[in-house]
Formats: sequence, structure tokens, C-alpha cells
Amino acid sequence: MMLLRGSRSWRPRWPPTPSTPGRAGPRSPTPQVLRVRLCGNLRDYQSHLYSTVAPPDEITVTYRHGLPLITLTLPSRNERCQFVVKPMLSTVGSFLQDIRNEDKGVRNAAILTADGSEIATSTLMEILLMNDFKLVINKVTYYVQCPKKEKLSSEHTTEMENMKSLVYRLFTALHLEEFQKKREQHLLEKIDHLKGQLQSLEQMKAGIEARSEAKTSGLLWAGLALLSIQGGALAWLTWWVYSWDIMEPVTYFITFANSMVFFAYFLVTRQDYTYSAIKSRQFLHFFHKKSKQQHFDVVQYNKLKEDLAEAKESLSQLRRSLCLPTQVEDLNEKN
Repeated sequence: MMLLRGSRSWRPRWPPTPSTPGRAGPRSPTPQVLRVRLCGNLRDYQSHLYSTVAPPDEITVTYRHGLPLITLTLPSRNERCQFVVKPMLSTVGSFLQDIRNEDKGVRNAAILTADGSEIATSTLMEILLMNDFKLVINKVTYYVQCPKKEKLSSEHTTEMENMKSLVYRLFTALHLEEFQKKREQHLLEKIDHLKGQLQSLEQMKAGIEARSEAKTSGLLWAGLALLSIQGGALAWLTWWVYSWDIMEPVTYFITFANSMVFFAYFLVTRQDYTYSAIKSRQFLHFFHKKSKQQHFDVVQYNKLKEDLAEAKESLSQLRRSLCLPTQVEDLNEKN
């Protein structure tokens, strides 16, 4: 029987480990096993897997080599396609046209702001990519989030603006003559097309004008004949039938009646009673009457004539601008 001292607990003694005879060696550590017990539902301890790959129907905007890269899924082929955008040159209309050209199954496409307002096709892509927008393809709306770009300092912004201005001037200087040549060719084709449309109308107009002129001349000759008959009748009544004392009041009232007719003409037409004005008015009256009978469209004819005059004026100004560099070069050579 053993006595315990104090509060020291009793511990069992392990038997000595066999070792080399005559030498007391250290005891080897006893292997220990750690047990862990999981409490609760085992499903709570399952690992959650996360992926950085975008969903197949999502539109992403990234930047590669300083250029925006828009990735979207084509509806017909169900394939991911990447579009490289040039912000300062591409517009919303050109971007939508590239989508239609790549996938012929795209019937309609539009770009809207975040609040649903449609964006004009002439808007530059640089302005569009400043804020989030919506892309509508075949009545399916995709919400596109644009990455925020760091704000540039004022000095860097000024340098960029100067560089843009320099690039624009260089582009204009290098391609101005080519653009003017294309513009001249376009104006020449437009003039030929307008002349072709006016050819049949000019022939019809010439026939109507000839008949209207003949009628107007006949009306003037008829007026002269009536005045001659009136003068002859007054002379016959004055010298052969009655005397001047009787015919004088008659001629006075005839003259007064003519004055009333002239004044009534002014009140109706707001024009002076002159022979040239009367002739022009009667000519236009006969011309429009014949035009309605022959279905001659005066409004269309006038519009074609105005377009032709504008095209000729534009062509004249363009040719003067084309000749200006040649004249400047000649002056420089003389100096």
C-alpha cells in the first residue's frame, strides 16, 4: 500500500524499454493519433468551386494593346467572336454593321443607354465605351459593363488632343486629293442621272411651252383686233352716222370703263397693268392648264432643276479647289 503526498495524483509507471545490456538508453516516444470529429451536416464542408470564365451569353469588354476588345456570342452559330474597335475612328453604326456582316442571322441590332434611350449610329465608340450600355440583338437585350479607365492628367490630355489634331491634319493632307477625286466622280454621276431624268420632262415641257406661247400670242393679237374694231366703229359713228357732239360723251364713258377695268385688274392680281405682265400671266395660265391635261409634274421638274443646279455649283467649287494647289505650286516655282 502506497501513500500519496499532497494533491499529486497517482500515475502508472511504464516498464523499462529493452536496451543494450549494461547501458541505460532513452525511451522512444509513444506514437499518438489525433482524432477530429466533424459536427453537423457534411454538405456544409464541401468546397465551393469558382470560375473566372465568362458565361457563354455574356458580352465582355477588355483592352488589349490599348484597343477595346468586345467579345460576344453570335446567335446563329452560337460561337464566341471578338471585335477589335478603333475608338477614334469607329462609330456605333459601323460596329453594328460589322456584327451583321459576321453573322447573317442578325436581323436587327441596336445600342441603348442604361436607361433605355437609343444611341445614334454616328456616335463614336470612344464616347460609347465611357459608360455602361445595352446591346439589343434580335430582340434580346445584353447588359454590357465597360471597364473604368483611369483619369488622365491635364498635361497628358492636352498631349493626346494635340496628337489627335496632328493625326487628323496628316490624314487630311494625305487623302484630301483622293477624296476630292471621288467627290468629283460622284457629282458627275449625279449630274448625268439628273439629266437623264430631266430629258423626257424637258421634251414634254418644250411642247407645252410652244402651245402656251401660241395661245398667248393669239390672245394678244385678238386684243389688238378688238381695239382696232373699236376704233373703227367709233370713227364710223362719228363721221358717217352721228356727229362729234353726240359721240364725245360715248368715247368719254368708254375711256372711263377702260380705266375701271385696269383698276380691277390691279385689285385682283396686285400687278400693274402692263402688256409684258399680262403676257406672262396668260402664258403661265395656259402652261399650268396644259400641264394638268398632259400629267406634267411641275413640282418634280422644279426640284430636279434645283438639284442639278446645286450639283453643278458643287462641282465648280470642287474643281476650283483642285486647281488651287496646282496654282500654288506654279507660283512657288516662279518665286
